[in-house]
Amino acid sequence: MTASTSTALDPAHEIPAIRRRGWSVGLATGLYGISFGALATASGLSLWQAVVLSAVLFSGGSQFALVGVIGGGGGAVGAVLASVLLGIRNTLYGVVLARTLPRGGLRGLLRAHLTIDESTATALSGTTDEARRAGFWAAGVGVWIFWNLFTLIGALAGQHIADPGAWGLDGAAAAAFLALLWPRLASRDLVALAVAAGFVATITTPMLPAGLPVLAAAAVAVVVGLVGASRAHPARAAEGEPGAPDERPATAEAQR
Repeated sequence: MTASTSTALDPAHEIPAIRRRGWSVGLATGLYGISFGALATASGLSLWQAVVLSAVLFSGGSQFALVGVIGGGGGAVGAVLASVLLGIRNTLYGVVLARTLPRGGLRGLLRAHLTIDESTATALSGTTDEARRAGFWAAGVGVWIFWNLFTLIGALAGQHIADPGAWGLDGAAAAAFLALLWPRLASRDLVALAVAAGFVATITTPMLPAGLPVLAAAAVAVVVGLVGASRAHPARAAEGEPGAPDERPATAEAQR
């Protein structure tokens, strides 16, 4: 093991480093709150509705989806469905982090509230459970503080903007989604899936009420995931992976 690798895995160095990374992520992500706050109030939400939404819902993608549908003239049902659909991923993050982070009591509730893209990514970059916990809390708390601070600033500014389009705020939701999506397109399969979902959203936008094209695009990902899982299961069974039925012991016993 080289000296550099030893230093990278040394908790005395890794934990402070991952905490700094978490707070940096918190500040960078929090800046998006300016766009959300301004877009929310410009779309018809009051100052306090925008602030409470950020503090309680605390999921950038879901928040942008909700105000995007409302601002586009969609109904409450479509806005809530789009928001909930995008928030489902946080539940999956919770499953991934369950072995490392607290699951009960007040800390468990707080962990559930802070389980978002950024806190999960920072936590998973750690090499030990202690580092993962440090990264999760640093990023989660950092994002929450800065996101809500900049939401308030943006909401105050949005109250004095008559035309959001003149400032480019009408495209803020789409830009935020693109910023969240881009780093995750790490393979050709994911790029193809993103293109297919975008195509479905584009062709359904003129035909469906606001908010439903997002659900239609998400359905593409769900179908692809289910088809991929169904094809992978027989392949794993054929390769004799753990969990696949193995009849050889039974056959050998019968031959005795």
